[in-house]
Amino acid sequence: MFYLKRNLPTPERLIRASLGLCTAVATATLATTPWGMIAGYATAAILAGTAIVGFCPACALVGRTPLKN
Repeated sequence: MFYLKRNLPTPERLIRASLGLCTAVATATLATTPWGMIAGYATAAILAGTAIVGFCPACALVGRTPLKN
């Protein structure tokens, strides 16, 4: 099974999930070009994906350590 040690605390995960949803809604209503839609939905998917999994690769690159259980 694919396993990543979580490096995002629960409050940050909730914020990322809500930002992902808001980004998707804003993209659906405001994007006028296909490239704008692709960029908006990709950003929303990344935010929602990191919130669901609980692991952010960019945070790990800058030195955020896994959470203690």
